[in-house]
Formats: sequence, C-alpha cells, structure tokens
Amino acid sequence: MAEPLIRMTNIRKSYGRVQALVDANFHVNEKEIVGLLGDNGAGKSTLIKVLSGAVPLTSGDIFVRGKKVNFRSTSDAIAEGIETIYQDSALVTQLSIARNLFLGREPIKAPRFLNRMDQEAMNAVARDLLRQVGITKNIPPTTPIGSLSGGERQAVAIARAMHFDSDLIILDEPTNNLGVAETQGVLSFVRSARDSGHSCIFIAHNIHHVFQVVDRIVVMRRGKVVADDIDPKKTTVAEVERVITGMSDKEIRDAIADGRESHG
Repeated sequence: MAEPLIRMTNIRKSYGRVQALVDANFHVNEKEIVGLLGDNGAGKSTLIKVLSGAVPLTSGDIFVRGKKVNFRSTSDAIAEGIETIYQDSALVTQLSIARNLFLGREPIKAPRFLNRMDQEAMNAVARDLLRQVGITKNIPPTTPIGSLSGGERQAVAIARAMHFDSDLIILDEPTNNLGVAETQGVLSFVRSARDSGHSCIFIAHNIHHVFQVVDRIVVMRRGKVVADDIDPKKTTVAEVERVITGMSDKEIRDAIADGRESHG
C-alpha cells in the first residue's frame, strides 16, 4: 500500500487536565478529499490546528510522505505543503484579487533592489488561477476582494493555496453562511483542486455538503477518531449521523458494514 500524503499517529493534545485529543490516528492519501466530521468539542479543530502547526502536539507523530516532521509554527507546515483556509480566508478586502493571491510573496521586477512589485505578472497568474478553480465570469484581477461574493472569496483562497504548490489544502467550514448557488460553486472549486493534484480536508457541520464532495469520511468524538474509512457512496447521511452522535465501536463497525452491503 502506498504511503499516505499525511499520516498522524497516536496524537495527544492536552490543555492542563483537559485532553482535547486522545491517541488520534488520521491520514490523507494523495489526491483525496477527506471529510472530517464530529459534534462540537469532538476534536476536529484541535486536530487541524496540530496538523497546520498552529498548536504543538503533546505527544504522537506526524509524517509527510513517510518523513517524520515536527511543526513548531504554521510556517513549518506551509513549508511542507500544508495550507489552511479558515472561514474568513485571511484575505484583505481592500486589496485586489491579484495582490491577495500573492500576499507576502509578491514577485519583484528587475532590478530587484528597487523593490517594485511585478503587477503585470501577478495579474496574468491571477487570470489563469481563476479559470483553474472554475470562475468563468470575466472578473478582472484588479477587482478588490471586498466586492466579491463569499463563494468567490473562498475560490481566491483555494486558488492561492493551489498556486503555491500546497499538497494539502485544509478547508475549515468553507460553505458556512453561503447561499445554495455559492455553496455549489465552492464544492466545485474543491473538486477542481483535487483534479489538479491536491489533497483536501473538508470540515463542515452540514453533512450533506460533505457527502457531495468527499472521497472518504472520518468521524471524531471526544478527542478520538472513531471511524476513518466511511465511503459516502456506500452509506447514508443517517448512518453517518448515528456514528457522530455516539455508538459503541462494535455498533460503528456494524453500521458501516451494513451500509456497504446495502449499497453494494
């Protein structure tokens, strides 16, 4: 079996006496969209913060393509190809699409000592990236981010991660507070990222959105991964909700097996 893109083993994270993660095991394969589900307090956010370098783990190991890594900051995770897109997308509304795509990593015109940004190069790349993520409207790259819809802003954030060769794009509630049409657009952008060779972790409270886009579902509860191999094509929303809300390990295995048989 091929080595996963990301593998986390026996991950523990404690805040004093509170154990946010308890021996959590998690992996993401190459070119795979993984849906991460669980009720509030299940440990999803903490797991992602550990993987993105935002918080240090207490114990356990993280591997990127089989290489053990130690993330002390988000910069360490970004250097290993892991980019996290939060609900606010960390975009600057007053700046253009092109400037936001290159924020902090702007190309410089020659001679470099003059420190002049290469706006033409940024605009050209921005136009290409917008097409890649499926924005078919003719939106000029000089358009301020603040004038875009919520779905279009998510698309820009995804495009930025794709351009800077992020192997794994983590999407935290990307469809939150979006309308139906915008939600479908974001789901399409996520598929485009996978089809371009990127892996994604998709975190959402709306389980129906997860079923529409992911290849595999992972469920967490009370800091543990209780199911990590749920095929959305071979199960139902109701069956996954039962896993989320609290079944025994045996009941989880039986429910997943029953779902596969009934959908096989």
